[in-house]
Formats: sequence, C-alpha cells, structure tokens
Amino acid sequence: MDLQPDQVTVVTPRERRPGPRTPGMDRQQAFATDGTWSGTVRTVAGMVSGWHHHGEWESVIYVLSGALKMEFGPDGAKTVQAGPGDFVYVPKGAVHRESNPSAEVADLIVVRAGAGESIFNVDGPERG
Repeated sequence: MDLQPDQVTVVTPRERRPGPRTPGMDRQQAFATDGTWSGTVRTVAGMVSGWHHHGEWESVIYVLSGALKMEFGPDGAKTVQAGPGDFVYVPKGAVHRESNPSAEVADLIVVRAGAGESIFNVDGPERG
C-alpha cells in the first residue's frame, strides 16, 4: 500500500498482507514505513514459535485474546506471560520465542519502530 504524506489511511482486514514469517505464527501486515511496522499476529492454541529476534526494531505487543508466553534471555530461561488487555515490550535484538499456552486462538496487535530487516529466525537462544 502506498502511503501519501498528507493522507490519513485505513487498512481493512481484507487489505492486510502476509507479514514476515516465523514458524508457528501468522503475521498480517497493516502498515510498513521506513521506521515503523504494524499488524496482527494470530497463533493457535498450544503453538510454540521458532526462535527469532527483530534486529534493530523494538516491539510493543497488545494481547486481544488468548494468551502469550514469551521465553527469552540466556538459554531461554526467562519467561513472561500476558493475557487479554496486557501490553508486552520487546527490546531491540532480544532473541525470543512465543507460545500460546491457552485453549483458544491468540490474537495480538504488534507495533514496531526501528530500521533494517525486521525478522531474523535463529536456531535457539543465546547460551548462558
């Protein structure tokens, strides 16, 4: 979608495009500019994504439904969990994987700010 400098723009669900791929996650892009990315992520119950990081992008995630569990840190030993109404902040370069430990589909809204490639799929977390 071409954004115009002085034009407010709406993207409907049917107009979203597939976002960057990480195994286990269905990302749908709403907007992408030189410095921001926004869209949705949907994961099925019990899903565990591949390990990845977002390079020079920091991310804010809002949980609409289901649950989000995120593992990160050396050996993936640190964990946070979030549910509907919660926000999660992911700093630049943080290697992590996401899962949906709930019994329902998880729907998330994601907004990123940064530059360069936004998805780096990796074999695992950094070693401690």
